Amino acid sequence: MSGKVGPLSRIYNSLIGTTDKYVPNSLRPLWEHPAGPKTIFFWAPLCKWVLVIAGIGDMSRPAEALSVNQCAVLATTGVIWSRYSLIIIPKNYSLFVVNMFVASTQLYQVARALNYRYSLKDKPE
Repeated sequence: MSGKVGPLSRIYNSLIGTTDKYVPNSLRPLWEHPAGPKTIFFWAPLCKWVLVIAGIGDMSRPAEALSVNQCAVLATTGVIWSRYSLIIIPKNYSLFVVNMFVASTQLYQVARALNYRYSLKDKPE
């Protein structure tokens, strides 16, 4: 649990302390894990799935409406954070997986956008 005393930390610590009493013994290893639900190492990757969902939602968007720069930057951060998640201690495999999905969905979007742009160059005016 967090050692800080701010109002959000108090709420978080209270919630974790209350929940701790009800976690069954079979789930204790996950609950007590250094990258488990008591830490940011669990919640950050969970929240980052929103980027993956947004990327999947953008697959129905017309290719001309995609930003190559934005998609490329998101893909790059996905690759960088995937690498980082495997060198930190504790290794954070959930962060690795979500960032690989972020990178792959955004690389797909970059490919769609570039394919569209190159197809415009091939058309005679």
